[in-house]
Amino acid sequence: MNQVVADATSDRRLNMLLFLLLGGLALVLATVGVYGVVAYSVTQRTHEIGVRMAIGARSRDVARMVLGDGGRMAVAGVAIGSVIALAGARLIRGLLFEVSATDPLTFAVVGGGLLVLTLLASYVPARRATRVDPMIALRGA
Repeated sequence: MNQVVADATSDRRLNMLLFLLLGGLALVLATVGVYGVVAYSVTQRTHEIGVRMAIGARSRDVARMVLGDGGRMAVAGVAIGSVIALAGARLIRGLLFEVSATDPLTFAVVGGGLLVLTLLASYVPARRATRVDPMIALRGA
């Protein structure tokens, strides 16, 4: 009996495994992409960050600014992605068993996880921005 069930569900298991692998790859690529965009932004704004620090901005303020940029990107991405996911949810309904393709808890957990990953990806560039020496940044302009 177990063999019959395994044979009957093998195609669905393969499909779900492929979805899982492609989703994981997309998550890694998105995290690396966010890191790259935020790091590039910090590099391009080194002079601005130096000026801010020279006139009295604290490291905490600079870090908050950089993390805020990453956070705004994350919120926009999660909002757009949620709309697209809701529209595409009907395509995977046949692969799910006793789970709604539009489960609000799943959307909330995934959205929250993506926000956290984006902030973590923004942390390294934010930390680098707090270490900008104002004199060197102003001389380099």
